[in-house]
This record gives sequence, structure tokens and C-alpha cells, in this order.
Amino acid sequence: MFKTVRSVLFVVVAMSLLLAACGAPATQSPTAAPAPVEPTKAPEPTVVAPTEDPMAMYAPDAISSDIITAGSSTVFPLSERMAELFQQEGYTGNVTVDSIGSSAGFERFCKAGETDISNASRGIKDSEVEDCKAIGREPIEIRVGTDALAVVVSADNDFVTDLTKEQLALIFSGEAKTWDQVDPAFPAEAIGVYSPGADSGTFDYFVEDILAPHFKNAEGKADKDAGGAALLGLEGAQFSEDDNVLVQGVVGSPYAIGYFGYAYYAENADTLKALSVEGVAPSQESVDQATYPLARPLFIYTTAKIMQEKPQVAAFIYFYLSNVNDNIVDVGYFPAPAADLQGAMDAWMSATGN
Repeated sequence: MFKTVRSVLFVVVAMSLLLAACGAPATQSPTAAPAPVEPTKAPEPTVVAPTEDPMAMYAPDAISSDIITAGSSTVFPLSERMAELFQQEGYTGNVTVDSIGSSAGFERFCKAGETDISNASRGIKDSEVEDCKAIGREPIEIRVGTDALAVVVSADNDFVTDLTKEQLALIFSGEAKTWDQVDPAFPAEAIGVYSPGADSGTFDYFVEDILAPHFKNAEGKADKDAGGAALLGLEGAQFSEDDNVLVQGVVGSPYAIGYFGYAYYAENADTLKALSVEGVAPSQESVDQATYPLARPLFIYTTAKIMQEKPQVAAFIYFYLSNVNDNIVDVGYFPAPAADLQGAMDAWMSATGN
């Protein structure tokens, strides 16, 4: 019995302890206050400094000192147009454009050193490059367009529309003195010849392309000197560096013939007739396709030193190249091939350090 009582007491005590344990509140660690949250700041706006336009210094209204150009009468109308536009865009200096012929232009540029730009309807000769170097100038060639040399007669001429290069050589060498000696179907009237003078790049080009092949030297090659001498010695021929004088001379007689840059024909198309040469008329298409026999490049020349020392010259040439194709057809010439124009701009960039 004692043993039973003791067992009951043990169970009672155990149950009491268990109830006490279940009823006691659980001990909890104090909860830490949440850390304050910093407010999110909007990102600071990125300030981008304005990018300076490296070409701004070449804007027409950014420079003012004078510019002197001289040379080809053929390039003259184009350079004159670009000079006028340059001034309209804000240039306040003076651009002098003298029409004196390519050779005379190189004389002033390479020997006298008087000009900033030389206009030329032919490439510079090796002797002229040497003259330039002798006065410390390294000429840079800049292609600006293409000319189709126009062989013209009066609009009153009703018998000739096309001539071969050989027939032109007969006329301008003086071997054919009357039109019927060129073609029996033509009238037996004396031919009046009008030509640019010997200082003209147009003269040089015509002699080299038309007359030189007609005269052979001892080696059987085209003789440019003999061709030039034949034309200059032609009795009764009229020469002028002013193409407008030649225009008026040809217009004045139905039996006259002359040649000059296409622009002068285009300007006087109502009174002149441009002849086909070898069956091809001068036109944008025939020039682009290189089928017209008397197409030639047009240039301006300067030096890196001139452009670096005279930013107005660099600015004018940059403007010239940037705008020439928008104006050249209106002036009467044809655009240079895209690759040649890009080459000219690359030469400008290199010379000016851009």
C-alpha cells in the first residue's frame, strides 16, 4: 500500500511540475529598433559640355582678311561665283579673282608669289612646280570640276554641225584656209579663226589634243611646239585672253570658228552653235561617259603653308569644295568625279590638320 501511495504522489508531483512549466510565460529577447532608411537621392544630372565644331573657324563670317586669286579664264566664272556666295554668307573681306590665263596665273603664284590661289584649266607643269619650290611653295592640286571645251560657230552658220579632230587641225593650223578645203560640201568662204592666247590653259589643251598629233617630231611623236607655233603663226587669226572677246568675234561672222570653255558657250547659246566633235556633242552625259573628245579637268592650286598662315584662304577653299557641285552646272561646267572631289577635300583636310 505504501508503495502505491508513493507512486500516486510521484505522479501528482510530476503533473504539477508539468503544469507549472506549461503555464510560465516564455522569456523573449528584446526586439531591436529597425535601422533608419536613408532616403533615395535622385541621380545628379550629367552635364555634357557642348562639343566645339572644328569647322566653325572656317565659317565665312568667322574670317575677314583678303584673298587674292588669279589664273584661268575658264575657271574664272566658277571662282567668281564661289567668291560671291562666300561674301553672301558673311565674309567681310575681299576676294580678288583675276582672269589672266593659266600660265600667267602660275607665273604670279610660283614666281612672284603674289597670289594665294592659282586657277588653272590644266595641270601644273614640272617647271612651274620647280618655280614654286624655289620660293618656298609646295603646290597642292585641288580638282573643282570638269570643262567640255566648246568648238563654236555663229548661230547663223547653216552648213557645219560636226567636225573631226583632223578637220579641226586643218583649220587651226592654217592648212585649210577656206571652208570648202575642210569639206567640199562647205562654201568656198575664208575661215575666220578665234583662239585664246598662248597664256591660256585652254590654248595649251587645244594645242596638245588637236594640233600636236597633226605634227610629228623626229621620233614620230606628237609635236606640241610645232602645233602651237602653227596656230600662233596663222595669218588673220584673232587671239584674246578674254573669252568674251572671242564670243563676239565668232558671233560677228557666219564663217568664223573659235573655241573656249563650255560656260561661255552656255552663256551665249542664243547666238552661238556648239559643234559636235567626232560625232559627239558636249553635254553632261557625254562628259560623264568620257565620250566627248574635248573634256578636261579644272583645278585651283594653293599650299598648306598659305592655308595655315591665312585661315581666310583655307575657309574659302573649304566653302568652295563644299558648295561647288550645287553651282557648277548653273555656271556652265560639269561636276568632277566624286572620287576626285573627295580627294580634293582629303588634301584640304591634310593640309589644314583636320
